[in-house]
Amino acid sequence: MKILVTGSNGFIGKNLCLKLQEQGYDDIIAIDRDSDEDELKRGLEQADFIYHLAGINRPKSDDEFIQGNVGLTETIINTLMLLKRSIPVVLSSSIQSNYDNAYGKSKAAAESYVKSYNEKTGAPVYIYQLPNDFGKWCRPNYNSMVATFCYNTVHDLPLVINDTSAEVNLVYIDDLCEQFCKHLVELDVTCSIKPVYKRTVGEIATILNEFKLSRTSLITEEVGTGFLRALYSTYISYFDTDEFSYVVPAYTDPRGTFCEMLKTPNTGQMSYFTAHPGITRGGHYHHSKNEKFLVIKGQAKFRFEHVLTGEKSELLVSDCDHRIVETVPGWTHDVTNIGSDELIVMLWANEIFDREKPDTFAKELK
Repeated sequence: MKILVTGSNGFIGKNLCLKLQEQGYDDIIAIDRDSDEDELKRGLEQADFIYHLAGINRPKSDDEFIQGNVGLTETIINTLMLLKRSIPVVLSSSIQSNYDNAYGKSKAAAESYVKSYNEKTGAPVYIYQLPNDFGKWCRPNYNSMVATFCYNTVHDLPLVINDTSAEVNLVYIDDLCEQFCKHLVELDVTCSIKPVYKRTVGEIATILNEFKLSRTSLITEEVGTGFLRALYSTYISYFDTDEFSYVVPAYTDPRGTFCEMLKTPNTGQMSYFTAHPGITRGGHYHHSKNEKFLVIKGQAKFRFEHVLTGEKSELLVSDCDHRIVETVPGWTHDVTNIGSDELIVMLWANEIFDREKPDTFAKELK
């Protein structure tokens, strides 16, 4: 299948072309601002499917709306008609097409040409009236508030906010591309993208500031699902290469090193520690806190003793075992490096360490 994509070098176009290639569609006819009319015509002669994404939204004058949004669409449709071609077209339009402004009118006119093509040829057409979209490779300080806010936050630039309570409807680029690709394999696909995230400008600014602070506080938000996942992925996509890494706290003493990696508001924190040969670490118990240990280098002996009954238990664990050792409330515990090399142990605790209420009580094992 030959797929023609206009606006291939734009925000949606870059992401969609990559998505198409990932799904095995390698024969992509890329049309961008540098393509001439002959290239477009040859592409329309060959294409089996069209994604019409190109458009103008930041013109120097309103006339550019007509040229970029209406004129190009008219050219595509008229060319297809002259070639007597009846192939599917996906049009990237805007919710602004329902508004009485120059941009909206130009988008509505483009929609009309595509609808007319459908009526005259019976070719399937899919018109998407998109709200604000966001994601990697979106151009900041252009036409995307999210892109601008992400870029400015990363680069310590001020955010210009006129109304923190103003609401925006947002769709994430990965969801958009996934929806667009459905038309290649399914006949009855509705022209709607889910989810649509409704947030205020102030909320987005606050969240981005929390992302910024997370490198020093080590507290990461719940960036594994939903809007926070999409926004965080967008935010870090604006990092320069020298921002791909950062230093976390580490505390070294004669026993070894303890290093904190990250903390979460609701599911504890991740750390690791080292111990030199023969060194014992721990010797305390908890009432509610629990921990999980994973030996990733060396050999360790874990000892446990019930603080009331004196019952004892012992575990020998090496890095070959891939065994999680879990501490239990009311049992004092320690770990000793019984190997000849440095011991490295990954540690998860179910809560962030609180110096005011550490729930950690020293008690050496007998």
